[in-house]
Amino acid sequence: MAVRDLVAERAGQGAVERGVEVQAPLPGAVGLSALRVYPWEAEDALCGGSPHLHLACTEAYVVISGAGRVQTLTTEGFAEHVLAPGDVVWFTPGTIHRAINDGDLNVLVLMQNSGLPEAGDAVLTFPPPFLTDRETYLQARDLKGPDGSPSADRARQRRDLAVEGFLALRAAAEAGDQQSLEAFQAAAAAIVQPLLSDWRVILDRGAGAAVERTAAQLAALAAGDHSHLRQAQVSRMERPAENTFGMCGFLNAYPVP
Repeated sequence: MAVRDLVAERAGQGAVERGVEVQAPLPGAVGLSALRVYPWEAEDALCGGSPHLHLACTEAYVVISGAGRVQTLTTEGFAEHVLAPGDVVWFTPGTIHRAINDGDLNVLVLMQNSGLPEAGDAVLTFPPPFLTDRETYLQARDLKGPDGSPSADRARQRRDLAVEGFLALRAAAEAGDQQSLEAFQAAAAAIVQPLLSDWRVILDRGAGAAVERTAAQLAALAAGDHSHLRQAQVSRMERPAENTFGMCGFLNAYPVP
């Protein structure tokens, strides 16, 4: 069987027939964004973004320029990691992370499972009253200003609310209280519950399909078939021009299929 037939069989011929794009724009279905961390000062006199965690995706920072830190909170406790050009730091699901801008911090963000973060795989560390149910959480997360458009004022208010909750979680952890972090993790899991079926589809069409293609290629090579090498391609993406208000800063997100 030719590799193209193996790929169709293992990645899901039905998706191809329905016109679903199963080829991710980057290898392994990795998401890519350019991030300029917010320069806005928070209540603890540190400038930076909104603390949050991801439920199912590992995130990596590749520092391009500037200076800063990333503060993390896990069941192992609070930690702070210095960021300088060329540094790479990554954190697995469940790691609360807060980007600190000590001077024009610019980062290239790599996200596992491209499409999941855009579909809601992140929960901000709001105080408990804003985590009681999904509707309450979404209202607090909303960036729309009085004119119905996302605004810097709303992005800053959202950041400040997340910092307030993060500082309380950090203080509790440093006092030996693990229950506060556990309660936040449980609330985060409940908030994303309605999204899980959609996430499964995104995973199957992205990272899952990438694994299936590689498995098909290995099977073909084992059978002496190298025909997929004749289909080699080179792709290029320019940096997106549009800035959006991300959780951690001004975001230029590369397209996701």
